[in-house]
Amino acid sequence: MFKKLDFSQKQINKYYRAAKKDLKIAINSNISEVSFRFCYDALLKLAIAVCAKKGLRVKSKRGHHVALIKKLSSYLNNSEIKILANEMRSKRNRGLYSGGISISKKEVKEYTNWTKNIFKKANKSFFNKQQKLKL
Repeated sequence: MFKKLDFSQKQINKYYRAAKKDLKIAINSNISEVSFRFCYDALLKLAIAVCAKKGLRVKSKRGHHVALIKKLSSYLNNSEIKILANEMRSKRNRGLYSGGISISKKEVKEYTNWTKNIFKKANKSFFNKQQKLKL
């Protein structure tokens, strides 16, 4: 599912900035479904950035989202990531393939706050230990 690859710091930073941008959209949107989708995408993009930092590139195959979630969970030593991110993935899939879903503002707030905390941990562990996460 993954291929070894040396990424430049510039490319890793690009991935990380894209992830932070999606999280910022998720936090600032007034539309629950938009917030949820961008929150999930931000988490995946964060996983891509972390994997790139570790010299891994995910191959776009069936199940690659699950593989990214597992890697992020492993690298951050946080089993909760597998549980909640897979819950998000499942909801996203139902929304995409089953005609839509309804996400409450409360759910979105919980997901975005949780994801923000995952970003803080990743920022500290992989990206810039001295700098505060800016969204």
